[in-house]
Amino acid sequence: MSARGTLRHRRFIGRVSSLSAAVALAATLSACSGDEPPKKAYTVPSSLCGISVDPALVKAVLPGGDSLTTATQKPNGGTIRCNLSVDGKLVLSLAQAWWSEGKTTAAVSPAYPGTKDGTMSEDERFIYSGQAGVGRTVPSCKTSEHPEQDLYTTVETRDTGIDDPEAIEKLLVAYTKAVEGSTACREPGTGS
Repeated sequence: MSARGTLRHRRFIGRVSSLSAAVALAATLSACSGDEPPKKAYTVPSSLCGISVDPALVKAVLPGGDSLTTATQKPNGGTIRCNLSVDGKLVLSLAQAWWSEGKTTAAVSPAYPGTKDGTMSEDERFIYSGQAGVGRTVPSCKTSEHPEQDLYTTVETRDTGIDDPEAIEKLLVAYTKAVEGSTACREPGTGS
């Protein structure tokens, strides 16, 4: 190989080495920049504020983080809200709220802004978007404490970047069925 050929060969090897270094640097930087969602290092309990829900359905609408806490809130006599926080930040609310009898899901849903432009289920019991949903319990869900009222459920994400209508729908339907099977839908002491 001539001196000129050797010089060209070295330049080529130098360019390949520089390209390899650039690719390695880019890969390292993209791994650090958060292209992958943060890991969900917490455990979701099977009972949220007294209502049993499949933890996998709940986790699907939660952001990444290290710790999960739950807190029950009763803002008025007809609402029970279960707030979930990840690393101290409120990220999800599951609620039960009594509304005047005869209201439709479409009439109740505007009270929950995340359901705007949501999808209505065929049976018109559920409306949901990628961030929130409202569900109406079965007509037999009655208590003397709330006469002439129907019980609705809600699922609302809170500024988490979650936008998954399918996951919201699955959680909303499961949560509504769990509420229907709980003491929220029957008189105390009457069993199931």
